[in-house]
Amino acid sequence: MNPSSTTVRGRAPLRLGLAGGGTDVSPYSDTYGGRILNATIDKYAYAYATLIESGVEFHSPDRQTAGEADVGDIDTLLDGFGLHVAAYKRMMDEFNGGVRLPVRLSTQVDAPPGSGLGSSSTLVVALVTALAELLQTSLGQYKIARLAWEIEREDLALAGGWQDQYAATFGGFNYMESRPGGRIVVNPLRVRREVMTELEASLLLYFGGVSRSSAAVIAEQQRNVVAGDSGAIEATHLLKAEAEAMKDHLLVGDLPALASTMRGTWEAKKRLASQISTPAIEKAYRIADEHGMLAGKVSGAGGGGFILLLVDPARRFELARSLESECGGQVMTCHFTKHGAESWRAPEPEHR
Repeated sequence: MNPSSTTVRGRAPLRLGLAGGGTDVSPYSDTYGGRILNATIDKYAYAYATLIESGVEFHSPDRQTAGEADVGDIDTLLDGFGLHVAAYKRMMDEFNGGVRLPVRLSTQVDAPPGSGLGSSSTLVVALVTALAELLQTSLGQYKIARLAWEIEREDLALAGGWQDQYAATFGGFNYMESRPGGRIVVNPLRVRREVMTELEASLLLYFGGVSRSSAAVIAEQQRNVVAGDSGAIEATHLLKAEAEAMKDHLLVGDLPALASTMRGTWEAKKRLASQISTPAIEKAYRIADEHGMLAGKVSGAGGGGFILLLVDPARRFELARSLESECGGQVMTCHFTKHGAESWRAPEPEHR
């Protein structure tokens, strides 16, 4: 492959965890099987890859960071670009015969790190997708998701589950199950248009300005399962059952029942680990409850990030104003997206 000015692009959508979050984390997922309900939204992680003359360059303008190194010294960039380094090495080793091409990789994400929207895993999916396009390698969705999971959980030994990689790769509303041996099955859901639009009209995201590292929250959750903490294990069983119940409510369009189940999901989730909720989260939840919230939960591992709120559509502005004035932070809307990870080649400039 010869260096050229061709740039390939990959993107993958971020997700909202609707139910079952935590059941995808080992060892619970391996022992009991996980069940996840999630949906992707119109916020994305992007990765742009261009062949260059020499070396490797990583750019992350949303974090205002950049780094470069010789291809043989790429591990010197691990501290600032761990995900980039691991994705680059895995893709070159597995799909380019171990030959590490000189590449410029630029990435950006439509949400801050620690948002609870799966941004880190989604970025890895975007990187895998872009690098596969650069190497002219055709990969199926299950392969992309599994590669992204292995890069994070095995190559980098980062704590976490598997739902984010599969959500970002497949896109849309999905009910996901883990099977013995670690196999993941993704069941796309056919949600009626009127149900989806009502859900969008009822949905708000609140970001309190405090991002968190999910690793500490997940590590405590894992310790509780390993230790046989009956309260944590029972709560995780309940989360799994509620994921199936919420899936059924969604498919039949029973949004009041879905909201009721989501309230129970949040109470059960808080029993998984002590760091999942915080005083700031509890205050925001209370204020939202006073101004039209039907249900709410933290999206992601917990401890910070976005809070997903289902509200009376007629009171969305009231709730948003109340949260921002009494708690600070930012309230925003979003829309669901049907498509998962995709890649393309940037148009070549015309020569005149």
